[in-house]
Amino acid sequence: MSKEAVGEKNSGIGFFERYLTIWVAICIVLGVAIGQLIPAFPETLSRWEYAQVSIPVAILIWMMIYPMMLKIDFSSIVGALKMPKGLVVTCGTNWLIKPFTMFFFAWLFLKVIFGNLIPETLATEYIAGAVLLGAAPCTAMVFVWSHLTKGNPAYTLVQVAVNDLILLIAFAPIVMFLLGVGNILVPYNTLILSVVLFVVVPLLAGYFSRKYVIKNNGIDYFEKVFLKKFDNITIIGLLLTLIIIFSFQGDVIINNPLHIALIAVPLIIQTFFIFFLAYGWAKAWKLPHNIASPAAMIGASNFFELAVAVAISLFGLTSGAALATVVGVLVEVPVMLALVRIANKTRHWFPQIAKEN
Repeated sequence: MSKEAVGEKNSGIGFFERYLTIWVAICIVLGVAIGQLIPAFPETLSRWEYAQVSIPVAILIWMMIYPMMLKIDFSSIVGALKMPKGLVVTCGTNWLIKPFTMFFFAWLFLKVIFGNLIPETLATEYIAGAVLLGAAPCTAMVFVWSHLTKGNPAYTLVQVAVNDLILLIAFAPIVMFLLGVGNILVPYNTLILSVVLFVVVPLLAGYFSRKYVIKNNGIDYFEKVFLKKFDNITIIGLLLTLIIIFSFQGDVIINNPLHIALIAVPLIIQTFFIFFLAYGWAKAWKLPHNIASPAAMIGASNFFELAVAVAISLFGLTSGAALATVVGVLVEVPVMLALVRIANKTRHWFPQIAKEN
């Protein structure tokens, strides 16, 4: 067997995942085209929304997350709680660093570097949208990024759960401090509904499915047959989600190409910065790759449902802040896929066995 073949076999990335960037690009173009040519499609789907959460998108996210929840040996969650370093990395990055660096990069580019291209008032609104993204670490999609980098599913679940608990308390004070606004009404219905839909429901479904199948068919059948049935479900769910999201955002992309590009610059730089900060921290602490990668991915990606909802409630549907949060949605998947590739290419930098003091 050739070295190339051995490398492909060992990488664990199949043909579908290997060319995921191409499929993503196709789905983005397809989504925009559908939104423009068949406007009834996004109009109909938009009616199926509650508390700023799209029910069709929620169903597709279930498709993405359920297979990962099946892989969780729930007895290992207790063990994950005994390894605090990964939690320190993700929580320290997300809450002590990320919101403030997001504000800095947004201010630097939108007010200073691009100051001649963006009216000052609009730049201020764009910065506000960026801050809302920076103060809301990812809840749902991080399970996808963890899956693509072979992250520890039990530990990823613990990392997400701890961040969600902190989010309930810290989001509003951080946003109020950075934006200099008061009395922010956090849409807790959006926050709680998202956590229930994207974490609790697939978690329970995975737990009871795993328990039932193992009880009736045994662990070998579960691992070698049942799990194989879901090999490509996560990727299919991701691609269908992109088609829906971009069918909604076609007008935004077509009507604001320059400002979208300008807003995207600090968001992309921030994403790479936070990823490498957390990833480097994890490497310095000699954490295993299956903990280091999800720890970095949570901070790099954002809870955009919450950010969009708060931007609309604070500044209005047509505001610059709302547009900035939408740009966060547009750039997240392509950028995170690039980080997934980086994480997979640098797996050898980390020990492979989870062992902490």
